[in-house]
Amino acid sequence: MKSRLYRAGINCEKQEMIEDLKSEKIINKVGGKFRLTALVQRRLGELLQGGRPLIQDTENKTMLEIVVQEILQDKIAVDDGTPAESGKS
Repeated sequence: MKSRLYRAGINCEKQEMIEDLKSEKIINKVGGKFRLTALVQRRLGELLQGGRPLIQDTENKTMLEIVVQEILQDKIAVDDGTPAESGKS
């Protein structure tokens, strides 16, 4: 019984992650679906090659869930070649 509940919890978390990927918030944050896909792919590659996660809470999270959280927490962004704004005028 416990394992069934545990699996249901994991499925719910995965569903939330999938919904996060579909949300307009994350798509607009990176500038579109294509950029989101490219950013996720590049960051997953970095993690697979031994890169460290940029978020604290990684326990029981897949690499994809980590990447989504990094994007939502503004830890990573698309590098479009333009210099970042420094906040000075």
